[in-house]
Amino acid sequence: MKNRFLSTLLLLVLLALTATINTYANVWNSPHHADKVKQDILFSSFSAPPKHLDPVISYSSNEWSIISQIYEPPLQYNYLKRPYELEPLTLTTMPSVRYLDAENNEVDKASTAVVYSEYRLTLRNDIRYQNHPAFVKNNDGSLLYGDLSADTLDTINHLDDFPQTASRSLHAADYEYAIKRMAVRQNHSPILGSMLPYIVGLEDYSKTITDFAKAHKEKKQAFDLRPHAISGVKVVNEHTLTIKIKGRYPQFLYWLTMNFFAPIPWEADLFYQQAGLIKKNLTLDFFPVGTGPYTLVENNPNKQMRLLANPNYHDAFYPSITTEQAAATAIPVELLADAGKKLPFISEVIYSLEKENIPLWNKFLQGYYDASGISSEAFDQAVQVSSAGTMGLTQEMQDKGIQLRGSVKPTIFYMAFNMVDKVIGGYSESAKKMRQAISIALNEEEYISIFTNERGIAAQGPIPPSIFGYEEGEAGTNNVVYNWQQGKRIRKPLADAKRLLAEAGYPNGISASTGKPLVLHYDTTATGPDDRAIMDWQRKQFNKLGIQLVIRATDYNRFQDKIRKGKTQVFSWGWNADYPDPENFLFLLYGGNAAVTTNGSGINSSNYQNPEFDRLFNEIKTMENTPVRAEKIKQMLAIVRQDAPWVWGFHPKSLSLFHRWFHNVWPNEMANNALKYRRIDGEQRAQQQQQWNQPVIWPLILFVLFIIFMIYPLFRAYRARQTTVISNNQQGNR
Repeated sequence: MKNRFLSTLLLLVLLALTATINTYANVWNSPHHADKVKQDILFSSFSAPPKHLDPVISYSSNEWSIISQIYEPPLQYNYLKRPYELEPLTLTTMPSVRYLDAENNEVDKASTAVVYSEYRLTLRNDIRYQNHPAFVKNNDGSLLYGDLSADTLDTINHLDDFPQTASRSLHAADYEYAIKRMAVRQNHSPILGSMLPYIVGLEDYSKTITDFAKAHKEKKQAFDLRPHAISGVKVVNEHTLTIKIKGRYPQFLYWLTMNFFAPIPWEADLFYQQAGLIKKNLTLDFFPVGTGPYTLVENNPNKQMRLLANPNYHDAFYPSITTEQAAATAIPVELLADAGKKLPFISEVIYSLEKENIPLWNKFLQGYYDASGISSEAFDQAVQVSSAGTMGLTQEMQDKGIQLRGSVKPTIFYMAFNMVDKVIGGYSESAKKMRQAISIALNEEEYISIFTNERGIAAQGPIPPSIFGYEEGEAGTNNVVYNWQQGKRIRKPLADAKRLLAEAGYPNGISASTGKPLVLHYDTTATGPDDRAIMDWQRKQFNKLGIQLVIRATDYNRFQDKIRKGKTQVFSWGWNADYPDPENFLFLLYGGNAAVTTNGSGINSSNYQNPEFDRLFNEIKTMENTPVRAEKIKQMLAIVRQDAPWVWGFHPKSLSLFHRWFHNVWPNEMANNALKYRRIDGEQRAQQQQQWNQPVIWPLILFVLFIIFMIYPLFRAYRARQTTVISNNQQGNR
């Protein structure tokens, strides 16, 4: 009897444990459902919810990582080619350009009579929008859901609550409508100021339409932009648009890759202007409407965002390049395997909110996220740096099949001197030598090593690698700060910096005329613990020359105000490329953009002005990339290196890790729509997750057995007592 009980109990326990293992072995600690893990679904994360998804407003990288998969401007960057190369996205060919004189007569491109450039955009005829309730129309062409009643609104909490959806083809007028929305100042488009001097008629239109929009908003009425025209933007037919630009501005093509120029259907604009939908947070800023490879189906900023492949997406294919092109830019051969295949490969993307770096990193190591950046806390675990400065994966990462890709970003972080300051500014020989001395003393290589884990390269001027005008080797070396020795750059010795400072009138940091120490003020918004370490390092760099650096920390608004008014001495700043052209960096030093001479609106925050530099800038800013342009840029770099308005700082490196089942990962700092090229092997991911996350169940088994053996004596005692009671009862009955 007792053996039968024990055997039965043990059998039941083993069956229960076996069922548990079979059911949960893959998902015990997984944040994702086991069925989804095996599919071609990308699992990613976000640390801060995107604030704007309206393309006319959005300008943050975390926002563009979402909307660039949904919207399609006319042009894009080739995913693989380097240097960066533009190609059509929704157009049949690259835009054609006509050059016009003041009377709109066509003239030769090189003519001095050129007053306008007219870009002609011809759209493909096979592009359709995602399905959306905004496109559902009545027989008369009006929007079915364009004037929702209170009763209907009570039943609507999500776009899925609308019983009908529809789609339509992309029209040239949709690109015109996007430019019109940009001009409405209430939309606060961050590039309106940049476009006003270029697009013909935009400034006048902006003044008129802003007043029009204000009047309608005061009456809480929707406003339709279609009847209002911009003189320089013409819809020729359903698939053709022209945009007239003042003068020559070849960089305008780069702007046509940005989401600001993504098409906006008038139906979506009017649909989302309804007050009832705005109250429910159903807006274009929350649920985009595009023609791209993905649609946003879930936007829960406190938990998860989810994209699905757009079933209406047009034909698009993975790029093909020659093996010679691949070899020239060191493209791994595996990146060419999908050439010519239809996009997108991934059917769904799930972004989960991860506020902390360590949980995100641990989930990546477990295989629950397909890719990861490298935080400072995880750097030593992931990356090993050789004595030569090259980076590779640690053995732990290699054993897991994790791969590393990186690139130098088209970005510069620099320290600026205020050139209108009486102490550190000016263009005298002594002022130049003071700034040159500081530039030598501030050891950027040391900064990169200590504070960025070697993730950066010391800048030689304002232009980053991969941008036209940047030169490698001795030709690209800043000979004010570096010597070229034995085939590499060597920072000049501190003795050279001290000599220059003495020649500037401050031997050992003491004024030769007054006997007082040289004191400089550094303005910053950095106040955190890590920032204090950087500030201490910077003080030591200046102190090497005997210069006292006083840190003046303030809030960001106050800091910006001081920059605009030229009330600083020394400060740090940075710039990310809007487009891969040297003009986008050199204009940071153009005198016409000086903050103090533009009422604070200029982006030349150091207020640098050199007539020769400015003359050359005006020549190169609208030139195409030719040897003549390259030579002029070289002259400009020589000028600013001598004047030293900046300590040139560094260009950061981006490093990313990804698992072996995540394919076609290739750094492209300009292409924001890279998701459609990526591919996932879900079966391999599921296998690896199971291997890496086997549940440890032996403690549970021991615990269950312990309970059994604790209960069994009690069971035996209970059975014995029952037997005694039964026996006594039987004897009593006799």
